[in-house]
Amino acid sequence: MATFTTAFPRGFAIEVLDVYSGPPRIAFKFRHWGYMEGPFKGHPPHGQRVELFGVCIFHVDEDMKVDKSEYFYERGNFLAGFLSCPVMRGN
Repeated sequence: MATFTTAFPRGFAIEVLDVYSGPPRIAFKFRHWGYMEGPFKGHPPHGQRVELFGVCIFHVDEDMKVDKSEYFYERGNFLAGFLSCPVMRGN
């Protein structure tokens, strides 16, 4: 987690774009985003926005507490955000 918070010191926000169903299984589309302003696993920061879109399902109990969460997203799309980095381009 420290590696990730170093790469995104201002945070990695989540935005709920659409809600598809209500309790007890809440399905929604989300966008996670942040600016890569710190190094990430040997790759220098590029200061650009990195974002990821996906779908999540929260399984909640009668008190609306999340018992289980399932996330579905394309990892390659997220990692592509790091390609702006000179080390990743091979320069």
